[in-house]
Amino acid sequence: MKISYNWLKQFIKTDWSSEKTAEMLTDLGLEVESVEKYQSIKGGLEGLVVGHVLTCEKHPNADKLKVTTVDLGNGEPVQIVCGASNVAAGQKVVVATIGTKLYDKEGNAFEIKKGKIRGEESHGMICAEDEIGLGDSHEGIMVLEENLVPGTPAAEVFNIENDEVFEIGLTPNRADAMSHWGVARDLRAGMMQQDINTELITPSVSSYKVEKRTLKIDVTVENTTLVPRYCGVTISDIKVGPSPEWLQNRLKAIGLTPKNNVVDVTNYVLHELGQPLHAFDAAKVHGKIIVKNANEGDKFITLDDVERTLSKEDIMICDEKGPLCIAGVMGGKNSGVTQRTTSIFLESAYFNPVSVRKTAKRHGINSDASFRFERGIDPTITEYALKRAAILIREVAGGEMTSDIVEVHPKKAEDFPVLLNLEKVRKIIGQEIPDDIIKKILVSLDIKVNSISKVGLGLTVPAYRVDVTRDIDVIEEILRVYGYNNIQFTQKLNATTAHATRTEDYKVQNVVANLLVANGFNEMMANSLTTPTYVTLSETLHEKNNVLMLNPLSNDLSAMRQSMLFSALEAVSYNINRRNGDLRLFEFGKTYEKILAGHQEKAHLTLTMSGNRNQESWTGAQKPSDFFLFKSYVQTILERLGIKNYVTTALKTDVFSEGMVYELGTSTLVEFGTVKKSVLKHFDIKQEVFFADFNWAAILKHLSTNVKFVEIPKYPEVRRDLALLVDQNVEFAKILELAKKTEKALLKEVDLFDVYEGKNLPEGKKSYAVSFILQDTSKTLTDSQIDKVMSKLTQIFENELGASLR
Repeated sequence: MKISYNWLKQFIKTDWSSEKTAEMLTDLGLEVESVEKYQSIKGGLEGLVVGHVLTCEKHPNADKLKVTTVDLGNGEPVQIVCGASNVAAGQKVVVATIGTKLYDKEGNAFEIKKGKIRGEESHGMICAEDEIGLGDSHEGIMVLEENLVPGTPAAEVFNIENDEVFEIGLTPNRADAMSHWGVARDLRAGMMQQDINTELITPSVSSYKVEKRTLKIDVTVENTTLVPRYCGVTISDIKVGPSPEWLQNRLKAIGLTPKNNVVDVTNYVLHELGQPLHAFDAAKVHGKIIVKNANEGDKFITLDDVERTLSKEDIMICDEKGPLCIAGVMGGKNSGVTQRTTSIFLESAYFNPVSVRKTAKRHGINSDASFRFERGIDPTITEYALKRAAILIREVAGGEMTSDIVEVHPKKAEDFPVLLNLEKVRKIIGQEIPDDIIKKILVSLDIKVNSISKVGLGLTVPAYRVDVTRDIDVIEEILRVYGYNNIQFTQKLNATTAHATRTEDYKVQNVVANLLVANGFNEMMANSLTTPTYVTLSETLHEKNNVLMLNPLSNDLSAMRQSMLFSALEAVSYNINRRNGDLRLFEFGKTYEKILAGHQEKAHLTLTMSGNRNQESWTGAQKPSDFFLFKSYVQTILERLGIKNYVTTALKTDVFSEGMVYELGTSTLVEFGTVKKSVLKHFDIKQEVFFADFNWAAILKHLSTNVKFVEIPKYPEVRRDLALLVDQNVEFAKILELAKKTEKALLKEVDLFDVYEGKNLPEGKKSYAVSFILQDTSKTLTDSQIDKVMSKLTQIFENELGASLR
């Protein structure tokens, strides 16, 4: 939220610097994230001065140029070449001196330099209004009033607005601070705590009066639960046009684009007081205003020219012919104010926050009005804000009030009674705060102290503080105004120790995370909320099992994820689009699924790899990551956790073009593979991606903490290699399994170091080059022992797999 410092000073007089004020606001809980300078003219006309044209002669080398001598007020006239047809001796003009930076319409800067134009020196530039941001005309240079003194800064002549704008990170509970008036209230409370008593200046509406009663528009509210208060008034004989400069500057400072004087006033009051308003063209209102629920399925075109399908839960502002506006969210295209509008119906209302929030989310609209309504505005200023806006419209657009204020307000908004126990205040805050300071803080926050007893204080909290309804809320208010920085901390350090086993979830996660980081992986954290349609990319996932949000932030974040794959692919796509394509990522997270018995959460560890395995270097060429490298990382995790004797099976699914699944007993430990191109295409990924999904519950169940230490063998190991000719469907895993069953005592390692498929081999065959490491820990192996083992292995491969030696 943007707050203009100049605007803020209209409510509270202060000479504090913006830095000091920002610090105070942050201490009060209104965190100032940045302070930016604003100038109504970019550059603030710095370097531009009033010049007096002393002479004006025709350029000797150009028909359309003139050579002028200009007095800049420093006693040394300068020569400037000018191409404007209206330049003449005796004029007072705007001159951009050497070194001045001017800005074009796109905001790009260019510097005025000394130069020669057709052989004549030019020491500056005589400016037209469009060249310095004061207008759009380029018909000639600006000619100023004759009484201006040469050398006067142009910024003083044109009254440039210089402002500082606070960017406040407003928390959702602080609905009371969604305006300049609300921020000023907090600032005053903070100043009072520092014994600076300053008045909160409230805009006066005493000049409001009804000139005529010639255009009354009645109002009917069908559901006063959702619309507790609704006010309206008509203003006639207005003239719609551009807003005055002061109003445009206020809106521009906070990032709004001025529209016209009527709309600008409604935006101004919204940001001034926090009360959204809406102006209808009265000529387009047929009969009376009817506030009611929409008909299910009705179509309505909003101001942004989008046709929207209405829900029966949407509150609509209608006339006797149909809908005019989505209440509290956005107006309609066909009832708004235009240049031809001469009379308006001005609306000020209080709508139910929950209703507005659901409507805004349903239609995907986030307007300034809905932002405030859905958090809860002040229900007591509805009429006051209407009068304030009406007075301003009459001031900037002319016209007369032509009706009394029509109001529907069956039940007045009540303040909140709260009983505050002072002992609880001290217990929660952890420090003794004197009673008189507590009372002073409460008064500064407009909280009335109705009664004082031994038990505590009987308070009345104003209705606009929708977030302060309990004693703990009041304690929080006292603490933030008193100052978190004023709470003392003891020098004593209390600590507790707790015993946790080595297999605690978080400890195992740390072990695995450290292992992966050491292997070049980066940890990622993805949002558990995702797009509900992602499940259509996998046949094993179903939309009916989506856990949907009742009040989603957006349609793209409306469901809990059923799979962690798509979150990982979003991260891969994001990085690739920013030229970071060599990725190794891991994530600990959960998936969520709707089942017959309710909802189910599952914990996962996922690995994602894509791109090259190594950086480009003069020592060697880049190599792409491959399936077997990825497989080695999966196995490394299982080995580190002591998980052995798992069964490996080839895997092909609707998301993996090739892959494997490791199982132990009835548990699936991990599924991993190469993601299908059809899935990658959805995320605009053109390079290969490998993904592994560990069932974390199964990992924790089967991990082993037993560590066995053995003496380093004294006797050498022996390696023997076999080139086995096997059928195409034979996997290395089967060779490994048979080898370990056949020789358990001497066989230590079995590795596959080459695979050959191609010519010179029988059809349907492939060649595996396999190494076998043999070792006896008690003696040196003899050739006969080695040959015996290798013979047994060869025989079992031949019998079980139909293998033969090449």
